[in-house]
Amino acid sequence: MKSEFSKKKIVEAMKPNLYKEIFPYDEFPKSNFNNITFHYEIPENIWITDTTFRDGQQSMESFTVEQIEDIYKFLHALDNNNGIIRQTEFFLYSKRDREAVERCKSLGYKFPEITSWMRPVPEDLQIVRDFGIKESGILMSCSDYHIFGKLNKTRSQVLKMYINSIEKALAYGIKPRCHLEDITRADLFGFVIPLINNINELGTKAGVDIRFRLCDTLGVAKPFNGQELPRSVPALVYYIKNYCDLKSEQLEWHGHNDYYYAVANSTTAWLHGASSVNTTLLGIGERTGNCPLEAMLIEYCQIKNVKNKIKFEILNEIAEYFSKELNFKIHEKMPFIGKEFNSTRAGIHADGILKNEDIYNSVNTRKIFNRPIKIVVNQFSGLAGIAAWINAEFDLNGDNKISKKDKRIILIKKWIDEQYENKRTTAISDSEMMNKVSDYFKELNDNKTVIAN
Repeated sequence: MKSEFSKKKIVEAMKPNLYKEIFPYDEFPKSNFNNITFHYEIPENIWITDTTFRDGQQSMESFTVEQIEDIYKFLHALDNNNGIIRQTEFFLYSKRDREAVERCKSLGYKFPEITSWMRPVPEDLQIVRDFGIKESGILMSCSDYHIFGKLNKTRSQVLKMYINSIEKALAYGIKPRCHLEDITRADLFGFVIPLINNINELGTKAGVDIRFRLCDTLGVAKPFNGQELPRSVPALVYYIKNYCDLKSEQLEWHGHNDYYYAVANSTTAWLHGASSVNTTLLGIGERTGNCPLEAMLIEYCQIKNVKNKIKFEILNEIAEYFSKELNFKIHEKMPFIGKEFNSTRAGIHADGILKNEDIYNSVNTRKIFNRPIKIVVNQFSGLAGIAAWINAEFDLNGDNKISKKDKRIILIKKWIDEQYENKRTTAISDSEMMNKVSDYFKELNDNKTVIAN
């Protein structure tokens, strides 16, 4: 396939190729299929990189130096010296940025390694060199949307600009990481592959494995085999890896969540040969955000074995920090992070949990996340829901569990039914439940502080 194209010579375009048959703009992007299947090629080593301080921070109020240091410590603690969260990237433009990097460097952590980000211009290269950063991302817009519409250049002019930046970076002793912006709307064979091959040749001569970040800038990629280019993650990873003779360690995926595919696309990139996926904590980022770092840690644990225990319980501290310190609103149902991610309001589910937790809980959230199952009591909870709430709140197990057949449960349910008969619409609060339990289960009072109304 595509044997007629030159792997190093770009195809100059008289007018931009915007793939309007796929991206009509006045309609949703089109999913076209060619039924070409690419086999899984999971690398021996896979890992996660972080862009919370760069891409993520751009979507929020700027972090203070102290906040950046705190979050960097969280990343290190969460990883627990596994090197799964291998790198994180920073801006270096302002005094605040540089001070934050210095503070983080002074901690002496091996992971995550501190890297930077820059534009392909001499002044940015100078900043990175002067600051002594070993590896830096370099922005390389590669779709005709950007080449013609944003940069107002030809493909040849852009290629020359990128090559010059790589040559200078290598001369300065900086390991480049090429951020191929908007690759999921780019001409893969006419521009992207020749660009990569020219850059990789420079790296080979310098003895450096230059890395390439495949950026799904607008989140339009799809994880499916048989999807046509340029939206297909399996096809993009396969052709770039094999037509450019790259190692898996040179490939990284960076995805946004505009069409709900950030996690699926990142996982697919791993499965098809890219060693690295780029993420942010809680998925913060422009528009709908980036791929959540915590989600990919969980994906990692489903694909690979972990050397040291990943400290998932740190996610509770991270969520609290983002909420209180950064005023970041976390949806209650957000997987693994939200206050109610493992909660149930359905009586039939609570009944199953009474019998055995894993009927309605896919993993031991108490053990892994330090988050026991949460029962929310409302008009649908029934006797089972009330009993399950008590057992969860008082950590009652085995023979100590309160049965839904306990007569005192019936009395509490009668009170709850009266609430909703009187047109209540909200759930019964934990404090209300605690006070009702204190009325009827005197033996539990010593185990839990009763909350006054």
